[in-house]
Amino acid sequence: MTSSDRSQTVDVQRTYEVRTYGCQMNVHDSERLSGLLEDAGYVRAPEGSDGDADVVVFNTCAVRENADNKLYGNLGRLAPRKTTRPGMQIAVGGCLAQKDRDTIVKKAPWVDVVFGTHNIGKLPVLLERARVQEEAQIEIAESLEAFPSTLPTRRESAYAAWVSISVGCNNTCTFCIVPALRGKEEDRRPGDILAEIEALVAEGVSEITLLGQNVNAYGSDLGDREAFSKLLRACGDIEGLERVRFTSPHPRDFTDDVIAAMAETPNVMPQLHMPLQSGSDTVLRAMRRSYRQERFLGIIEKVRAAIPHAAISTDIIVGFPGETEEDFEQTMHTVREARFANAFTFQYSKRPGTPAAEMDGQIPKEVVQARYERLVALQEEISWEENKKQVGRTLEVMVAEGEGRKDGSTHRLSGRAPDNRLVHFTKPDAEVRPGDVVTVEITYAAPHHLLAEGPTTSVRRTRAGDAWEKRTAADAAKPAGVLLGMPKIGVPEPLPAAAAPACGSH
Repeated sequence: MTSSDRSQTVDVQRTYEVRTYGCQMNVHDSERLSGLLEDAGYVRAPEGSDGDADVVVFNTCAVRENADNKLYGNLGRLAPRKTTRPGMQIAVGGCLAQKDRDTIVKKAPWVDVVFGTHNIGKLPVLLERARVQEEAQIEIAESLEAFPSTLPTRRESAYAAWVSISVGCNNTCTFCIVPALRGKEEDRRPGDILAEIEALVAEGVSEITLLGQNVNAYGSDLGDREAFSKLLRACGDIEGLERVRFTSPHPRDFTDDVIAAMAETPNVMPQLHMPLQSGSDTVLRAMRRSYRQERFLGIIEKVRAAIPHAAISTDIIVGFPGETEEDFEQTMHTVREARFANAFTFQYSKRPGTPAAEMDGQIPKEVVQARYERLVALQEEISWEENKKQVGRTLEVMVAEGEGRKDGSTHRLSGRAPDNRLVHFTKPDAEVRPGDVVTVEITYAAPHHLLAEGPTTSVRRTRAGDAWEKRTAADAAKPAGVLLGMPKIGVPEPLPAAAAPACGSH
């Protein structure tokens, strides 16, 4: 093919779609994958494209037992489309790609690129190499090449952002395969983290979530046991940063200095997600969790003493191998004592490659299902009771985008309270944008949301709202069908740190 022929065949706008499965760390990685592709000249496919893009990227999760079935089912549906769409490429990355490597291309030979959790920055060059060489490219790095936050990004939100403070995990929970796929913990330097946050705030971001597989173990790689509490306090000194959250912590590393930093730093929100997993000491020991029920409830008590209005959520696994009825009742007891605002409850499923998958005492599906339903019913009751305590309170709500599915029909808007509870409120007469802050009085509570049916007390226009408005206008102004030429060849230069989260069950 001559250079002129090549130019004619590739000088078209190329679109991409990223499909994300799994934890917050994957969501964060997907924002970077989108940024890398856009930096290389691709444009995002319209909403609802459903695989009708030139490049479809699967950012996979290996936590659930059926993760591979879901991936291969989706790849199978794209196979016939790929045969009728010349130049279409499919890439698979994330934890399942790190785990299965060559298996993916053997089972789905129409896949063009397989890349792992440690080398997401290589995606553009791997796509180009696959196109030129006309064969699949498999590249799995065994160690981290660059922190996700140092790569280009296309954030899903103009007013809220993830900030990765560490990657990897040093724990050895028997149900979790994440350490094997993401490696040992590596911490970013505090100065790099704070520089990124300051740069985000300068762009209009008003809420950040510090992200790590085991976020409050931050500092173990730096030799500073109080590094995480110091980081929280440093966030309090950043002007314009209104809300700071973090996920997911581990009870083992949750120390008094962190509780004090949360209570004494005004922009650290009164919210805590603390995975329990089980209330049974016997099961916690089998899970290789280094705390017991008493220790867990002691942390909750200290947090509530220091931050009375804190909303505490958790993760719980039902039906772990060997769990007896008595063990399960200990979990129910812990839930009653802790009174979580909400809980992410999971039925245990085997994770291939984990010690728990080979344990004796696997629980029959019908027993797990019955226990799960009892736990969900109890937590629904507690969530509703805790939410009812919010009725009559006046809250500052940061307006969100896409949180309320029925907002259009109910003439309401939605947002998050400081403790992260979802609030639906009556649409005020004044213009309100995502990122702006409204003051409302709570009039009704449901198990999973609050209502403010009266008039809005106040509307505060924010720099975050300005950022959302600017971005929305810029997206609307992008012309369709512009010839952008071939994406750049090679890996984009990483952004400097100054310019520039966690798996669900930890």
